[in-house]
Amino acid sequence: MSETHALRPWRTIVRRKSRKIRVGSVEVGGDAPISVQSMTNTLTADAAATIDQVRQLEEAGADIVRVSCPDEASTAALPQIVKASKVPIVADIHFHYRRGIEAAKAGAACLRINPGNIGSPDRVREVIQAARDHGCSIRIGVNAGSLESHLLEKYGEPCPDAMVESALDHARILQDHDFHEFKISVKASDLFMTVAAYQMLAEAIDCPLHIGVTEAGGQRIGTVKSSIGMGALLWAGIGDTLRVSLAADPVEEVKVGFDLLKSLGLRHRGVNIIACPSCARQGFDVIRTVETLEARLAHIATPMSLSIIGCVVNGPGEALMTDVGFTGGGKGSGMVYLAGKADHKMDNDRMVDHIVHLVEQRAAELESASPSPT
Repeated sequence: MSETHALRPWRTIVRRKSRKIRVGSVEVGGDAPISVQSMTNTLTADAAATIDQVRQLEEAGADIVRVSCPDEASTAALPQIVKASKVPIVADIHFHYRRGIEAAKAGAACLRINPGNIGSPDRVREVIQAARDHGCSIRIGVNAGSLESHLLEKYGEPCPDAMVESALDHARILQDHDFHEFKISVKASDLFMTVAAYQMLAEAIDCPLHIGVTEAGGQRIGTVKSSIGMGALLWAGIGDTLRVSLAADPVEEVKVGFDLLKSLGLRHRGVNIIACPSCARQGFDVIRTVETLEARLAHIATPMSLSIIGCVVNGPGEALMTDVGFTGGGKGSGMVYLAGKADHKMDNDRMVDHIVHLVEQRAAELESASPSPT
């Protein structure tokens, strides 16, 4: 009954075959789980503030965290940040090649660059050598909003063809230096452009792809846009690591990323709450109960499922497929389900504490049986 049950054939997604690289301790591509990333929005030079935010992202489940390194003060703080972090740190070095060399020496697990923006071939070679010497991978990050001028002249405007050409040109620079530990992203704020670019790129090269809809907007609209764009790609098997770009708390990016993967059966982390939208038939306040349970169960990383349904129309059927369930009834009480079977009744005014206890108990059992959930 757990979320880890085998998927039915009609729910199976066949992932694109890509070669595997490493971002520090995290494998990306191949048969590795799709990793979830976010990015700090603190001043990187403020090591204490950045470390605090990295820890928040770690607690939310982030596999990889990116920090911006626009100046020497940022890369000077990087050793302290890397040492304090439990997850690999990606350094976004923008345009200056020296920041790339400094970040590699400071312990960054990956450099986010556009080789064409670094400058002369000698400078590109120095950054690649620094990455090689210090075990860094590289992400080639192409954005529709910052395409090279010659491509804009060639195509007239940002478009999927221009983005893919830029990505492949940059990949060729790395390949010409016999460097293959790289992944690529081709992001736009336009959903159609983003999806089309990734579809083309997936056919053209076998490296891992970092997917995302850039500058997606605030939390609500950004979540919707990211879910449509990345959902379409992931459903087609495209994507080895992702970031949900929101103008919101970076922790929310991680939560949405895992919810997206969870919805497609590609990653399972935490409690998947199945809840009805509520109506006049509800035997208790479904919306407020779900909000409370989401907050109180946020600390659980073990994959499992919980159904919270307001009445008996769909409640028993949904409970059949969940680890723990509660279905509203009458006279101020409802039925508790365990492993899909009706087990006992519980008063509505005590249900939240009781469900939290049951979920924590079930999570501990699952964790004991399977210590390494994906």
